[in-house]
Amino acid sequence: MQNLRVLAIHDISGVGRCSLTVALPVLSAAGIECAVLPTAVLSTHTGEFEGYTFRDLTEDIVPMAEHWASLGLRFDAIYTGYLGSFEQVELVKQVIQKLNSENTLVVVDPVMADEGELYPGFSKDYPAQMHTLCALADVIVPNVTEAALLLGRDYNASPDATDVESLLQDLCSDTGAKASVLTGVSFESGQLGAASYDGAGSSLSYAGAPFTYGMYHGSGDLFSSALVAGLMRGQTLAHSVEQAVTFTAQSIQRTYAAGTETKYGLLFEAGLAEFGMQLQQATKVTYE
Repeated sequence: MQNLRVLAIHDISGVGRCSLTVALPVLSAAGIECAVLPTAVLSTHTGEFEGYTFRDLTEDIVPMAEHWASLGLRFDAIYTGYLGSFEQVELVKQVIQKLNSENTLVVVDPVMADEGELYPGFSKDYPAQMHTLCALADVIVPNVTEAALLLGRDYNASPDATDVESLLQDLCSDTGAKASVLTGVSFESGQLGAASYDGAGSSLSYAGAPFTYGMYHGSGDLFSSALVAGLMRGQTLAHSVEQAVTFTAQSIQRTYAAGTETKYGLLFEAGLAEFGMQLQQATKVTYE
């Protein structure tokens, strides 16, 4: 098998583990080359920090992709996260169409909302714009709030199994994605995890882990990056979700036990070697 290369399209914060500072090490630990297309550079992420610096890289998005296209670069997957504007969504759609090949897996994490509310800076029209990006995806990874917004439904903070099944199936039929993963799902007290639906086999699965109370910045990015790593290593969707839930939950538990300020992100590094070894043993890669 040839070297696997994933293009991660996210912003990058110098401090506060999220976006590219999570995606790059997680994919690298799994033995996967992570190419990066930064949409913005910040000194820290925007949650709980004040006075951060911000440099918009919107104008660089398409030129970078055009350069890679001119080099004939092949990407086995394209993985998108937080996009800060309507314009960036449109440009990333162009990038996907320019660099996508028949065998490229497109994974969209439609980062825009949580706990029933859009993130600051996003208008009520943004979910419809994000829906057009999800239409290009093979796999979409919304949380419960984002799923409701994509489908134009009222937010339900505690969906039961029937609600979750409906959301997952409708996300695929409505956007055209081949598979959907719903995060922030809980079917029993003290557990939190994710559910997935593989449209090809019409199969549903759920993975849970012990719930740790608190707001942990970057946990969604860690989950999605681990999910992409599993899929790239040939794991099934259900198995990839289970591994990503476990890795994320362990990182949260480690952070809670250490008592560090959660705004600095999850202490995932201590578990990274073991996570990477598990995936590299699953699928051997011969580098050319």
